[in-house]
Amino acid sequence: MSEVGKPSRFRRLILTLKSMGGPLLAGAAAAFTFPPLHLLPILPFAFLVLMRGIDRAQTMRQAAWAGFAFGFGLHAVGLYWLINAILIRASEFWWFVPFPSMGCALILAPFAAVPAALCRVVPAGWRRGVLFAALWTLCDMGRLFLFSGFTWNPLGSDWAFHGLAGDVMIQPVAWIGVDGLTLLTVILAVTMPLERRAMVGGGIVLVVWASLGAARFYGLQAQESVASGNATSPTVVLVQGNVPEQEKISRADMQAVFERYLRLTRQGVVQAVEETGRAQGPAHPVVYVWPETAFPGVLEEDAFARSMIARTASGATAGVIGTLRIGSDQHWRNSVVALDEDGKVEGVYDKATLVPFGEYQPRFLPLQVVPGGGMTPGPGPLSWHLSGLSAVGPLVCYEVIFSGHVVDRHDRPDWLVNVTNDAWYGNSAGPRQHLAAVRLRAVEEGLPIARAANTGVSIVYDARGHDLGRLEWGVTGVLIRALPAPLPPTPFARFGQAIPVGLCLFAALVTFPWRPRKSYGRGS
Repeated sequence: MSEVGKPSRFRRLILTLKSMGGPLLAGAAAAFTFPPLHLLPILPFAFLVLMRGIDRAQTMRQAAWAGFAFGFGLHAVGLYWLINAILIRASEFWWFVPFPSMGCALILAPFAAVPAALCRVVPAGWRRGVLFAALWTLCDMGRLFLFSGFTWNPLGSDWAFHGLAGDVMIQPVAWIGVDGLTLLTVILAVTMPLERRAMVGGGIVLVVWASLGAARFYGLQAQESVASGNATSPTVVLVQGNVPEQEKISRADMQAVFERYLRLTRQGVVQAVEETGRAQGPAHPVVYVWPETAFPGVLEEDAFARSMIARTASGATAGVIGTLRIGSDQHWRNSVVALDEDGKVEGVYDKATLVPFGEYQPRFLPLQVVPGGGMTPGPGPLSWHLSGLSAVGPLVCYEVIFSGHVVDRHDRPDWLVNVTNDAWYGNSAGPRQHLAAVRLRAVEEGLPIARAANTGVSIVYDARGHDLGRLEWGVTGVLIRALPAPLPPTPFARFGQAIPVGLCLFAALVTFPWRPRKSYGRGS
């Protein structure tokens, strides 16, 4: 084409922006498939719009912009609730209100742009769709290396809807992890709209998927029931204080907060001891759990408070309490401590993966938005071997979202305890998305999880991800449940992220024509 016939740079910009409108709206619509809505029928239509934008693009750059727009819409809507954390301190950070959701979406959008561009190296149709799904999943997994990691809302979590249907559909994560489920989800979403045969094939895959999930779920039900008599599997008392975040920040009445937790703990431990005494079989040890930063001080340095807690929780074997801690380097840690029946510190765990922009501030940000200069991370997952208890793996809040990185692979625990404070994000989708991650970790690792949340949802999941009881959002109270025994290590627990990575590489390989063909990078 001659110089005269070429569109001007301004016109190319206008055409690019115009082509981004459809993918932007499609990405925003796809966010409605995330918890708690799970509107999965939207997903094929959303990806259909994106794939058409990729196919119609004249260059890889234009395809990348379509993917960028889709990713921006997906994450801007999916993470809308981040604004709530700023509104709590709006008097100080009012100017920052527009940035959390939009800023995160801008940072995450390139992870959708890369697969949109690179998938054009193969022909349009099922090959391009499958390659796109493989690249999307690999890029999604790559978010582990973004700042301290931000793997929130993988598309595989769309299947973790509440109830029995969700129990069945999430069982494959025991074999392939949530990222493997993301790969399968995107493959179905991009290929089913292609033609009738693809739609029928996708329907068959879903039937087989549900059948295998049901077989595993119900097959393990009897196994868990038989194993539940393990004498060292505890009865947990999850204490949900329901303290508003404004009250925690102001620290206006720390004594009242402490007394509330003491009262609830006493109530729960008395009831738990009575229930274990009446139960047939061996009595379970009782463990009380307070949420993230529930103790309004530095518990490790407050022997008087620890003795008060121990007296209040008389009859319990141990306690797990969220608190701040000052390390030997004089830096703050977001921690959880284990107390024995006398109130002595028996175990300490420092949160290893901190929330970017919340608990630590990336160096490139010119303005200080993290109060107090932020936290210092701990060394990583570990297992506590507390007196009279089966081994437990502690997790603090955010770090439960990291598939394949929640247990010590060399010292596998028998159960997991997750303490959290989702009050920052209000009664929104955020805490429900967080809850879905907790459930998926239970199935991936084959371990029961007890989760204590300040304002909810506090919950106990068995090793199949089945809900054994919960305290809903905004409720003050205690949840008492006997934990079932763990399941044997799942394939994912043994091999971790190597499984979904291998599946992605295999999917990518089968899409390439194994004989010379023309280039598909342009105009196809």
